[in-house]
Amino acid sequence: MLYESVHRIQKTLSELHEYLGNRKVAVCRELTKIYEEIVRGNLSDAITHFEKHEPRGEFVVVVAGTDDSSHEDSDESSF
Repeated sequence: MLYESVHRIQKTLSELHEYLGNRKVAVCRELTKIYEEIVRGNLSDAITHFEKHEPRGEFVVVVAGTDDSSHEDSDESSF
């Protein structure tokens, strides 16, 4: 999870897509306010959304983790 400003949201989404691949994401805008908006989908969906709709406000970006099943569970608890 990260916080992002309106001035950097499009660049941040593009960089996340470049480095992490097309992971699932929730981009939340203006949480707890009258213009609250949540965009869910893949990073490419979010990038397309904000190309078509001018971003406004402050954002919280939640990116899904990897689905790497090649690692066996360790003795430590997972969250």
